[in-house]
Amino acid sequence: MHFPGFLISCLLALLATGLPHVAAAAEPAAAKPNILIITVDDMSADSLGAFGCKLPDTSPHIDRLAGQGMKFQLAHVQAGNCMPSRNVMWSGRYTHHNRIEGFYQVRDVEYPVLTDLMKGGGYFTGIRGKVAHSTPYSPYKWDIDLDAGPDGKQVHGKDAPSYEVSTTQGIQAAKSAGKPFCLMINVADPHKPFYAEGNRGETIPDAHVPSKVFTPEEVPIPGFLFDDPVVRKELSHYYSSVRRADDAVGAILTALKKSGEDEHTLILFLSDHGMPLPFAKTQLYHHSTHTPLIVRWPGVTKAGAVDEQHMVSAVDLLPTLLDASGITHPTGLDGISFAPILRGNTQEGRDVIVKGHTENAGRSRDPMRAIQTKKYLYIFNAWSNGTRVMATATSGTSTYRRMVALAKTDPQIGGRLEVYQHRTMEELYDVEKDPDCLHNLIGHPGSEKDAGSMRQMLDAWMVKYEDPMLEIFRKRDDAAAREAWVAAQEKEAESRVGGKKGGKKKAGARAGNATPADE
Repeated sequence: MHFPGFLISCLLALLATGLPHVAAAAEPAAAKPNILIITVDDMSADSLGAFGCKLPDTSPHIDRLAGQGMKFQLAHVQAGNCMPSRNVMWSGRYTHHNRIEGFYQVRDVEYPVLTDLMKGGGYFTGIRGKVAHSTPYSPYKWDIDLDAGPDGKQVHGKDAPSYEVSTTQGIQAAKSAGKPFCLMINVADPHKPFYAEGNRGETIPDAHVPSKVFTPEEVPIPGFLFDDPVVRKELSHYYSSVRRADDAVGAILTALKKSGEDEHTLILFLSDHGMPLPFAKTQLYHHSTHTPLIVRWPGVTKAGAVDEQHMVSAVDLLPTLLDASGITHPTGLDGISFAPILRGNTQEGRDVIVKGHTENAGRSRDPMRAIQTKKYLYIFNAWSNGTRVMATATSGTSTYRRMVALAKTDPQIGGRLEVYQHRTMEELYDVEKDPDCLHNLIGHPGSEKDAGSMRQMLDAWMVKYEDPMLEIFRKRDDAAAREAWVAAQEKEAESRVGGKKGGKKKAGARAGNATPADE
């Protein structure tokens, strides 16, 4: 199937000329709402019942929240790894503009982020979890850090009931300050270590037991993985961790309800990226970035509303929250508010999203860009040369080790391992028919026109947003130029710490303009 010419023209025009057109004028909310942001860590959208999970009962609390608000079926984050993804969310800027392209912070930040803007708008701000990952600088300007409980002791990230205590603590602190609250509660699950899983995949005791534990026999196998007892066991730990994350969300919502602020609070829920298993985390595939976005805004969103029309993304979250709070947008935002959609209107220009990957923890640079429409996903892997192995966050998983072992005798799994490690310079997938991204259409008869259309749209986006990868994207067929460019990227990453690529994440202080942060 080819893109109609008029669609390409419209998308290019929108990329070139500016903001989406709002079909109906947006009306301000009657009163400034409290803001409660809930994120989960490393959770694929289709791990939740509300987003089509094939395993029953993974997420009763989150499913209930989806039924009370609006869920977005076409929402994506901009990056498949944590710190870059979260900094896009709360800066409203793409990674090459906020300069958080890996797991590091910058000192000379010249743009405001969520906590700056909310505090300036009269809000009391608090955060639990992922503090360093959610802010491009330190010291952090949050009014309260909820990683410490009321007794001053550090709370355990996997302790679901503790999230009720933390949320209550934040709400009460805001009331004492006489301000509306903006709380960001970052749930640690289902990030590794999974529930009751040891470093080598063995089952170990775990004091933090989810309300339901799933068995290897009952879990679904994602289409991008393979059915094997080792994989099933790892997935059972993952889905049990998803349920524990849901327990934490339930605890957060209980605290909100008990506070009496439930009907005065906008709730925003999403994941930072997909599950921490091969072909999801640290990638730009469909399931890597598809996020289970839910917004419940009392008096504005309709209960049970489902948006299947608009492609919204993480870069749009900050401007949307600013609109909901009546706070003026700072200059330089890349994102565009989707508050009109929350109010029941439509927006043009919501037919394409762009995502990227530059650097993972350990300073390994594997630059990629991707553009996705409702039909196609195109990925440009600048680093891929046939021999270089991509450094991902999932090569330590039991599933990856099993893939390596089976690849020696199973040609099909061997082919998947080759893709996982080396990729190709370009990838094109029909995500309507192939959401698991198994069949690369680059070079296939009949696909060149679609590939060309996607390249053209990505080029236009790069021009509009001054992406530094534009030049090498245009020289993508020059292997020597790509190698030189990637070498320069790696040198820049090494110079940031004055050491070698791939060093320990917790190595000494970074030199120059950056400070360390863990994955």
